[in-house]
Amino acid sequence: MDRFALSVHTDADTLRSRFADDVRAGLTARPKRLPCCYFYDDEGSRLFDAITALPEYYLTRAEREILQGRAGEVAAAFADPPVLVELGSGSAEKTRILIDALLRRDGPLRYVPIDISRGALQESAAALIRDYPLLLVHAVAAEYHDGLHRLDQPGAGPKLILWLGSSIGNLHRPDASVFLRRVRERMSAADRFLVGIDLRKDRAVLEAAYNDAQGVTARFNLNLLSRINRELDGGFDLRGFRHRAVYDADAGRIEMYLDSVRDQTVRIAGLDLTVPFAAGEALHTENSYKYAPPEIDTLVSSAGLRAAAQWLDAERRFTVNLLALA
Repeated sequence: MDRFALSVHTDADTLRSRFADDVRAGLTARPKRLPCCYFYDDEGSRLFDAITALPEYYLTRAEREILQGRAGEVAAAFADPPVLVELGSGSAEKTRILIDALLRRDGPLRYVPIDISRGALQESAAALIRDYPLLLVHAVAAEYHDGLHRLDQPGAGPKLILWLGSSIGNLHRPDASVFLRRVRERMSAADRFLVGIDLRKDRAVLEAAYNDAQGVTARFNLNLLSRINRELDGGFDLRGFRHRAVYDADAGRIEMYLDSVRDQTVRIAGLDLTVPFAAGEALHTENSYKYAPPEIDTLVSSAGLRAAAQWLDAERRFTVNLLALA
């Protein structure tokens, strides 16, 4: 029996068209911006994996610590073996902790990773089915907003839905509540939703995590311009832009930018578009919201959910939340 299947939710032409439309809209906006979901082509996914191993980037280590200590409790939340569904699965390295716990408890396991990068899905799935003989992988190539319909499939038993890595932080707070509610609408009383959320903390710690000394985050950010060059015949000179990440304490978010180092004009032939940049002009590429515990409580309850369990790492930097229907 074939233990791996790949479904493509959106065809390549539609994805290219959506990318082109969003780039045009973002580069003609005031101020200029690009959606962070486009970081994750194959090269961006590789660079992000490198970021998670950096000494400054505490998020992955803190979340892994929690999962290693609590995976058995997560597995014990289910009376019947669940289907494991992951939004934005990436390399699925941390997911292995939960796969181990579920396989030990229940035996054969079905895993449905949803990720925008087909390359990342194929690479991670190949490694997983090699290492876990009792694992079935049905990968879905889609942006995870689009992939939510996979949660509607009836008759598959309870679901454990994962949204790890504090990906929720990329959404503005009202949008995060809306997205949680969209997931909630697809949950049964037996389902659980495991969400990693980064906490507010000292500015120096946060800014170091997004401005690493090796410059990997800078390359990750600049890869967005490289992707425009590759896919839309863009003319960005990467030497003309500088990565910057700053913490807005009032908003509780890291903001990432690419700053133009000089007056310049960029031609994007695939869009028939010429874009001027002034020296010092900022191109906004990402927000990463951080939460205080009361803000998490408000977020969860506003979506019609409740925290069945909530865990922190030893240094109280990060929280993993097991959510159920309110």
